[in-house]
Amino acid sequence: MTNRTALVTGASRGIGRACAHALAGAGARVVLAARDRARLEEASAAIPGSTWVEIDLASPESIQAAFAQAGKVDILVNNAAITRDGLALRMKKDDWDAVIATNLTGAFLAIQQVLHPMMKQRWGRIINISSLVAEAGNPGQANYVASKAGLIGLTKSLAQEMASRNITVNAIAPGFIDTDMTAALPPELKENMLSHIPLKRFGKPEDIAAAVKFLASEEAGYITGHVLNVNGGMYM
Repeated sequence: MTNRTALVTGASRGIGRACAHALAGAGARVVLAARDRARLEEASAAIPGSTWVEIDLASPESIQAAFAQAGKVDILVNNAAITRDGLALRMKKDDWDAVIATNLTGAFLAIQQVLHPMMKQRWGRIINISSLVAEAGNPGQANYVASKAGLIGLTKSLAQEMASRNITVNAIAPGFIDTDMTAALPPELKENMLSHIPLKRFGKPEDIAAAVKFLASEEAGYITGHVLNVNGGMYM
């Protein structure tokens, strides 16, 4: 990946930060993008040669400004996401809109920022981080599940549109990954989750990062429109 620039959204912690580390380790120049400036500075300081940009995926203006600052991007990892959980019967429209705007619309607008340069150079890698629940569903997360399922549809459509320009578009669907977000879950819920994972362990951010690194590589050049499940067998 030498001479390639990779931009990772939601890169200040968790899966995004692990992806940034993995891509940098493979030789890419990495741009970390997220909302939290302090976390970005800390994460970037731990990755030699990396830079960072502030981005709010719910704001088209912020997305445009961030990519203008980042410059030409060869590898885009759409990882940033938010949750606003609640049963559909009582879900507020604002909570629906916020999740769709960040997780799905924001990812689409980020992709639009990189397509022209990728098409011009006839090379590009777009990797969308979806979720196991996009395929399996999950009660209390209708907005999040819809946004992540939307990413899969977006991935497959774009893969067909961009294939003639040697741009691959793939998705990764993580299962239960041990991050700051999942650390706050009740112990009994974690035990129940673990009982449904054939490999009998939770995933690590590095498990997702390894898949991202592969899909961004030259070796994955004949893979496009694919959804790679990285879930320990929790959903097949």
